[in-house]
Amino acid sequence: MPSPPKQNMPIQATQITHLTFDCYGTLIDWENGILSALQSILTPRGLHPAPEKLLQLFVANEARLEAAAWKPYQMILQEVTRAIAGELGFALKPTEQNALADSLPSWLPFPDTVPALRRLAKRFRLVILSNIDDALFAPTARRLEVPFHEVITAEQVRSYKPGEAHFREALRRLEVPASQILHVAQSLYHDHPVARRLGFQTAWVRRPSRLPDTGLAPAAAIETDLAVDNLAELADLLE
Repeated sequence: MPSPPKQNMPIQATQITHLTFDCYGTLIDWENGILSALQSILTPRGLHPAPEKLLQLFVANEARLEAAAWKPYQMILQEVTRAIAGELGFALKPTEQNALADSLPSWLPFPDTVPALRRLAKRFRLVILSNIDDALFAPTARRLEVPFHEVITAEQVRSYKPGEAHFREALRRLEVPASQILHVAQSLYHDHPVARRLGFQTAWVRRPSRLPDTGLAPAAAIETDLAVDNLAELADLLE
């Protein structure tokens, strides 16, 4: 059982039995992964847009596509890559359309991720809620090293966050009240509004980003139960 909360703890720590995690942007450094993949098709053409511009194009196109009818995330990444190429004035070669998806297995965890997950797994059941396909998540799972009690993907629920489907499926599978779950995520847009609406406790991981305040997401204003700078800080608070 979790130990009593630390003084002034802004969450009901003694209630928590499960931690649900967003993956990309929270556990995995997708910002550098995305930039590396896009630059691999831009640099040979002599194109060197600012990293911030590339990330802004990614955010706008990913959000637009995820808000439309569901399709696999690999297809989302293909269409995002084509849209970015179009906005920068060139057409992709067929071999370049999967640049983002093909690079995803090489995206690395943040340095604090794996050590913190190991600590947290000793006391809580860990769950992934991710806007990803099952096959694309598989190599990421190996990088995270820690086994997860459940992995809930967009492919499984045929929906993308900020929709409710991931969170409702978590409640169905875990069979515990939402108040016993702490949802941990970087994106204030994709994760926190719906988690709070459904009664989850929430922890915002304020990862550094070239797009301050939002990271790779549209802007959103939401108050979270807890804010930490990294997962090591979260593990310290929950011990």
